[in-house]
Amino acid sequence: MKVISGFLKGRNIIGFDIVGTRPTMDRVKESLFASIQGKIKDSVVLDLFSGSGNLGIEAISNGSRLVYFNDLNKESVKVIKKNLDNFGINSCSQVLNMDYLKCLDYLKGVKFDLIFLDPPYKMLVIPDILKIILTNNLLNNNGLVICEVSSDLESYPGYELIKEKKYGDKKVYIYRRIHE
Repeated sequence: MKVISGFLKGRNIIGFDIVGTRPTMDRVKESLFASIQGKIKDSVVLDLFSGSGNLGIEAISNGSRLVYFNDLNKESVKVIKKNLDNFGINSCSQVLNMDYLKCLDYLKGVKFDLIFLDPPYKMLVIPDILKIILTNNLLNNNGLVICEVSSDLESYPGYELIKEKKYGDKKVYIYRRIHE
């Protein structure tokens, strides 16, 4: 697993083998980041189910101002911290070790430009998380929520589906918060 673009391009990310995680494949990540490139610079990002930190690190490499990494798995949190140390990017990151619901509650008051949702596929929580994001006002107007799932998603109130792409057994959906 490597950083595919930005100032960290080509650097190795450790943690592809953490039990219970499913890293985003490089070709999926490359396509995904090409789709959101105009939204990354100076953004505030939440990587809610971080795993190794792969997506959040890619965001930092491409100019994000601050990335919140969260994972419930203590091994994942250790790996994220090691990756951040290895790349010298601790100053633009915060690592949390919480259940996703506690994390979303803890982050009330923070406004995100990008939110990555890549939960374990057996957790069918994205519809609930999208509601919580709106209820807690966590996403800036025109902010994006990027979802990686194995099943179909639909449209949700308060969001516009701007991209849907299939990669083998995975699907990526990108939603934009619409002005109310």
